[in-house]
Amino acid sequence: MRPEAASILGAVIVFALFMAVAPSFRSFAAFSTVLYASSTIGIMSLAVGLLMIGGEFDLSSGVAVTTGALAATMMNYNWHLNSWTGVVLSLLLAVAIGTFNGVLVMKTGLDSFLITLASFLMLQGLNLAITKWVTNAVSTPSISDMQGFGSAKDVFASSITIGSVSVKITVLWWLVFVAIATYVLYSTR
Repeated sequence: MRPEAASILGAVIVFALFMAVAPSFRSFAAFSTVLYASSTIGIMSLAVGLLMIGGEFDLSSGVAVTTGALAATMMNYNWHLNSWTGVVLSLLLAVAIGTFNGVLVMKTGLDSFLITLASFLMLQGLNLAITKWVTNAVSTPSISDMQGFGSAKDVFASSITIGSVSVKITVLWWLVFVAIATYVLYSTR
C-alpha cells in the first residue's frame, strides 16, 4: 500500500545498527553531520528520483553540479561579478544542460542512460579543460572576498544553532525540496 514504508523501515534499521555499534554516532553533533551529508546527497537524489519515477535516468547530474559551481566561481572571479550573478548564471547553465539532455532524448529516441552518460563524459572533460585553460590550474581561485559572497553564503552555506548543535542550512533546503517533491508526486498529474 505504501512503498515508501520500506525505505523508512530500512533507514530506521540502519540508524539503529549505527547507534548500537558506534558510540560516537550517538551524539547530536554526529547526527548533525550525518544530516548535512544526507542533505547534500538528498537534494540531488530528489531530482534524480523524480526522473526515475518518470522512467528516465540522468547520469550527468553530479558532474553538472560541478560544472555549475566551476562556472559560477570562474565567472565571478574573472569577470568581477557579484556572487549572486554567478549563482544565477550557474543555475541557467544547469538548466541548459538538463534541457540539452532532455531535447536529445526526445529528438533522437535514444535511451536517457546513453545520452546522460555521454553528457557526463563530455562535461567531465570540459570541466578539466576549461578550468585548466582559464585558471592555469585544475581548481578555481577563492571568491570569498567578492561582492555578494557573504549573503550567498548565508542563504546556501550557513548554520543554524539548535540548542548546542549546529545544523547546516542545506538540511532546511533539503526539507523544502522534499515538501515540493511530495506535493508534485501526490497532488499533480
